[in-house]
Amino acid sequence: QVQFVESGGGSVQPGGSLKLACTASGIIIEHYVMGWYRQAPGKERELVASITTGTAPKYADSVKGRFTLSRDAAKNALYLQMNTLSPEDTAVYYCNFGVSPRSDFWGQGTQVSVSP
Repeated sequence: QVQFVESGGGSVQPGGSLKLACTASGIIIEHYVMGWYRQAPGKERELVASITTGTAPKYADSVKGRFTLSRDAAKNALYLQMNTLSPEDTAVYYCNFGVSPRSDFWGQGTQVSVSP
């Protein structure tokens, strides 16, 4: 049974930083394109960053230069370091396959709130 569990969200002021973590069970994430997604209130879920073995991570234009995706094979975990956060980054963040995310693999997500 595949499960993704996200953590690390919280409330920060604009300009602040957070580091999100996604722990996976039931699969070896190194074998897949993995991604971080976010869904803001009233908006569609969007892919913000993805990674696959052998290539540099890819980022949405809105987070490029501020977010850094990394992966720890030993922990079977995915991370998202988020710097210079702005209110526009407020959303629930999820991890899933970076290509064709599985609807049955969405976890609870982790809430990120950025406000003065």
